[in-house]
Amino acid sequence: MKALVLLFALVAADAREAVRFVACPVYRDTDAGKKSGCWLAEDPASGVRYDITSSPTKADWNHAVLVEGFVAQGQSDPCGGVVLDPVRVSVLEQGCTRHMLPAEGFPGRKFALPKRNVRPLYEERTKPAQPFAARTFVIPFDHGSSFVTYQLSDYYLDAAINYALDVQPATVTITGHAATRRERVSGFDLSEPRALAKARADAMARAFQLRGVTVARVATGRESSSADEAFDGLIAPSLRRVEISIEPKQ
Repeated sequence: MKALVLLFALVAADAREAVRFVACPVYRDTDAGKKSGCWLAEDPASGVRYDITSSPTKADWNHAVLVEGFVAQGQSDPCGGVVLDPVRVSVLEQGCTRHMLPAEGFPGRKFALPKRNVRPLYEERTKPAQPFAARTFVIPFDHGSSFVTYQLSDYYLDAAINYALDVQPATVTITGHAATRRERVSGFDLSEPRALAKARADAMARAFQLRGVTVARVATGRESSSADEAFDGLIAPSLRRVEISIEPKQ
């Protein structure tokens, strides 16, 4: 049933207007308090300026970014661009000239704590009830990176490690994936090396071992997409992931 729900969610997501391009980001210096500034990027093919502020990974105005998202429905324009939400931003190696816009009457957004925020260790959490079930956790990554993204990858990684600790002793298998197929996006060739799949999996294994959890197997899988909630219906980012399978002892 869960797989069926995810499939329907994926189909629904496909009906939304997907956007994917590479561009140099621009920062708009609004003044609505802490972290209220805006990140904008213009699709070179359409000339449309998009608001990419809600991405978990923030842009770097020294480098081009890969933007992948859906046009948000029913949102106002606080930054001077069509709002993308959900949206993912990957910082690329290609250099850009820094450019900052004044507020120009746009208010920006007041900071709000993202929903995917790791809870502090002192906060009591609800532990799983027995009998424990086998579970698979999915950890997303930015293009070309094995870095654990703040308020996205770390959220799911923390949940996976906590579950493994709760159901000890458990068997943990970690499988890395990468988007190895060559693509042309906004005139740029984008593909990930196959070795990045293993680098991502190794990084997750180290995180588990630092929390005292033994990992039984680290592997790499074939390129394939995922409908996991971590990707908010975005297909291309789902190719860049690690799957962590946890088997409780029977």
